[in-house]
Amino acid sequence: MDPSPVSYRRHRFPPQIIAHAVWLYFRFPLSLRLVEEMLLERGIVVSYETIRRWGRKFGPDYARRLHCKKPSRNEVWHLDEVAITIAGTKHWLWRAVDAGLRTSG
Repeated sequence: MDPSPVSYRRHRFPPQIIAHAVWLYFRFPLSLRLVEEMLLERGIVVSYETIRRWGRKFGPDYARRLHCKKPSRNEVWHLDEVAITIAGTKHWLWRAVDAGLRTSG
């Protein structure tokens, strides 16, 4: 069962901007006002209330589409770990990175 595409009909902004704003809000621990500021720095004037409405409207559908995506055998993941000491207690930090998100260096 293939999920139906997201409909952006009757929206003032292009789908790429809407998707980027929703992705910023849900992917990183940012407030709506910070997402608004980040878009403003790129010359995109949109209110935080509009971003909130986009998140409520498109967020669940994006999440559903990601959950429906089955992993491929060819996908490569890299795992990083770091041990740090905070107030005398040792903590382990883990990070899994998809090969498509890595930067070439």
